[in-house]
Amino acid sequence: SERLPSGVGTTYNAGDSSVMAVTILMSNNDTTSRTGQDAENQAAQFLVRQGLSLVERNYRCRGGEIDLVCRDGKVLVFVEVRLRRSSGFGGAAASITLGKQRRLTLAAEHYLQKQGWQHCACRFDCVLLDGQTIEWVRDAFSAV
Repeated sequence: SERLPSGVGTTYNAGDSSVMAVTILMSNNDTTSRTGQDAENQAAQFLVRQGLSLVERNYRCRGGEIDLVCRDGKVLVFVEVRLRRSSGFGGAAASITLGKQRRLTLAAEHYLQKQGWQHCACRFDCVLLDGQTIEWVRDAFSAV
């Protein structure tokens, strides 16, 4: 019989062995997403203290996601938050590859079109969290 992916539970009717319900089992202690969410909260609070205003969190579209959308005066800022506990693989900045930049650009274009702000001034910033250090890289890359 065909196996279901890990984390998918099923309930069978013993009478005819037909599947009666399929339930996706979600873990309440998903530490990876909770850690990521904590990092995004920390980054958002940091940017607000620097004078930016938070517009939206976790904007998702097919092909990309933007962690934070902020406004810095008249400029719309798309923010990628990266957390690395050690610099063993190059630290947080090294994890923003060209492919990641392309997905961020795609998501930003989608966001601007959805809002009707195609001609809005914007930039891409990164907030890098390495251990206890927060680094804000303004205008980290151009749209690719």
